[in-house]
Amino acid sequence: MTIEQLYTIFQQYPSVQTDTRALKAGDLFFALKGPNFNANQFAEKALAAGAAYAVVDEPPAAANDRIIVVKDVLDTLQQLAKFHRRQFNIPFIAITGSNGKTTTKELVSTVLSATYKTYTTQGNLNNHIGVPLTILRVQKDAEMAVIEMGANHQQEIAGYCAYTLPTHGIITNAGKAHLEGFGGVEGVRKGKGELYDYLRAHDGTAFVMWDYDYLQNMSKGIPTIIKYGTESGDVTGQLLQSEPFLSVGVTSGEPFTIQTQLVGAYNLPNVLVAVTVGKHFKVADGLIKKAIESYAPSNSRSQLIEKGDNKFILDAYNANPSSMKAAIENFAAIQADHKVLMLGAMAELGPESLQEHEQIVSLIQKFAWKAVVLVGGDFMKIDHPFIKKENALQAGEWFRAQAFHHSFFLIKGSRSMQMEKVLSETGASH
Repeated sequence: MTIEQLYTIFQQYPSVQTDTRALKAGDLFFALKGPNFNANQFAEKALAAGAAYAVVDEPPAAANDRIIVVKDVLDTLQQLAKFHRRQFNIPFIAITGSNGKTTTKELVSTVLSATYKTYTTQGNLNNHIGVPLTILRVQKDAEMAVIEMGANHQQEIAGYCAYTLPTHGIITNAGKAHLEGFGGVEGVRKGKGELYDYLRAHDGTAFVMWDYDYLQNMSKGIPTIIKYGTESGDVTGQLLQSEPFLSVGVTSGEPFTIQTQLVGAYNLPNVLVAVTVGKHFKVADGLIKKAIESYAPSNSRSQLIEKGDNKFILDAYNANPSSMKAAIENFAAIQADHKVLMLGAMAELGPESLQEHEQIVSLIQKFAWKAVVLVGGDFMKIDHPFIKKENALQAGEWFRAQAFHHSFFLIKGSRSMQMEKVLSETGASH
C-alpha cells in the first residue's frame, strides 16, 4: 500500500493510536516495536477494541482486510505525517533546546492561540513517535502549528525536520544536557543546530536569543532572523523581579509588564521568545500579556507549591548541569530564612557525569542552607558534607521525619530520579 492510499484511509479515520490501552473506536492502530515490546502481536486485539485498521510490519497468521502490512511501521508513521504536513500552507514552528523547550512551547502556543487556531505538542510527546503523532493531530482548521523536538544524539533533529518541514524555528539554548549521546557541549550545539541547518537550507525564519553569542554564530546564514534579548533585538525585555514569580518588562515598542506564574529568572528568555513570536505574527500586545499571565506550569516543572507554612519549588521533571546550576543560583537569590535543597542525580552525562556532579556540589557549598539532601546516582560516589539518600522515597522519609515549618524547598532531579515522590505523602498536590 502506498502512502497516498494510506492517507486516503487516514482522511476517513483521522485518529492515530500506538497504544491499545488508549484506543477509541475508529482509530488507526500503528503497531510499533522496540527493544522491549512488539505491538504487532496486539493487532487483532486492537481491531476487536474498535480500531478501524491496524498497520503492522509482521504479517498476521490469518489474512485480514483490516490489517495493513508495511515494511516498517515507524517509518510509515513518519512518512504519513510528512504527507499530512504537506497539505498545510501555514507556519510550522519547531522548538528545541537543552532547557526550557516545553515551557517555551507552552508559552508560544498559548500566545498564538489568542489569535489563531493553533495545534501543538501535547505534554512532552517530542520524540520520534511523538513528533509524527503531533503532526497527524493537526486538523484542517489549523492556522499555526507548534512542534517540540527533543533529542539526545546527533541527526535526531535533522530526522524530525525531514517530515515536520518547519518554516520557523527556536533553539532555546544549547547547554550541558544528554552529553553522553551528543559527545560533549560542542556535540549538543551541533545536534540542536540541525534545526538551524534546515531553516538555512529551506528559506526559513529563526527566532534567536541575541544575548547568547553562540546562538548568534550558529544562526549565521539563515535568511530571516528575528532577534530577542535583554540588550538588543527586535524585541527586548528586562527582568523586573523573580520572586515569588517572574515579572518581565517588555521594553521594545509600547512598553508593558507581564506578571507570570513562572518561578525563576531562568524563564526570562522563554517569556521573551513567546512575546517575540506573538509580535511577529501580529498578536496584539494586550493579548500577549493576558496569554502569558494566564499560563500556569504543571507536571512538576518549576511549580510553586504551598503546603502548610512551607513552600516548595518542584522542578522534578528533568535536570542537567545547566538547568541545575540555574535553579540553584536562582534559589540562592530568593529571600527566605530556612532554605532546603533536595536534589536528585543527573542522568545521561556519560564520562563527564562524576565531574559534573562534583561541580554541582562545589556550587552548593558557596551558599548557606538549612539542609542539603543529595539523592542517588553519582551524588552517592562523591565525598561531601551533605545528607545522602539512595532514592526519592528515602529522601521523602527523611523529609517527613524533620517536621519542617516556615521552610522553603527546591526539589529537582532528572526524570529517572522521580523526585516528586519526596512530596508524595505530604498531601501536596502537583
